[in-house]
Amino acid sequence: QVQVAESGGGFVQAGESLRLSCTASGMTFDDLTMGWFRQAPGKERELVSCVSRSSGVTFYADSVKGRFTSSRDNAKNTVYLQMNSLKPEDTAMYYCAAKRPEGPWFRSDSYNYWGQGTQVTVSS
Repeated sequence: QVQVAESGGGFVQAGESLRLSCTASGMTFDDLTMGWFRQAPGKERELVSCVSRSSGVTFYADSVKGRFTSSRDNAKNTVYLQMNSLKPEDTAMYYCAAKRPEGPWFRSDSYNYWGQGTQVTVSS
């Protein structure tokens, strides 16, 4: 059974940085596309970034381009989301999700395994 777990959220001031980590176990990590999603209160869940199996980053949402960087370390079964220049509008619950090879990466319902989420709060 695949398990996904995020860590690294917290409370920061605008302009500061956080790094989220996500580990996946129970399946060959190299076979998984990893996505970072977020959901703010009253808003729909959105895809923030997606990291392909080959470690090539597939996607960044326009709202985070130039500020967020995704990477993965297949040897550690871990994917990271480095978040710089954080803004109050980045406040949300951040979720890591893993997707088997089938299914489009841009659809949240393609992701098979989800973490519990980690809260990021950015104060102005």
